[in-house]
Amino acid sequence: MSLFKNALTLLVGNTDDLSYLKMPKSKHRTRTLSERELIQRESEIGRELFGPIPKGHTREFFCLDELTCIWYESYKDKSGKEITATTRYEIQGDKVLKAQEGARYSYLEGQELDNLLRAISIYYERVMRGVYSRDPDTGTIRA
Repeated sequence: MSLFKNALTLLVGNTDDLSYLKMPKSKHRTRTLSERELIQRESEIGRELFGPIPKGHTREFFCLDELTCIWYESYKDKSGKEITATTRYEIQGDKVLKAQEGARYSYLEGQELDNLLRAISIYYERVMRGVYSRDPDTGTIRA
C-alpha cells in the first residue's frame, strides 16, 4: 500500500468513497465560497499548526488536494529585506517530495516525514470541523 494511501486511510478511514469530502450544498448559505476563499479559511487553520507565528512573519499552510500541500512563510530580515520561502509537498506513491524554490528537491524521511504526516492529520481534522462543519471520522455534516 502506498504511503499516501496509508496516510489517507489514517486520516479519513475507508478511502473507497471520498464523496463526503466535497463541499456540502447548504440552503442556509447566501453565497458559495470560492476556491480561493476556502483555501484562505483552511490556511487560517493550517498556519497555526506549527507553533506561534513570530511578530512580523506571515505563514500559510494548506492542502490544494489529496496529493499536494503548500507551506509559505515571509518576514523581513534585520536589514529590512523581505525573505520568502515556499515549499510544496507532493505525495508520490510511497514517498513525499519536498520542492523548494531554487530547484531544490528532496524526499522527506525520518522525523521530518513524521512531523508532516502528523500536521496533515491535525490539519484535516480541524479543517473538516472548522471550515466544512463535518465530522472528520465519518464525513457527516455536524449539527
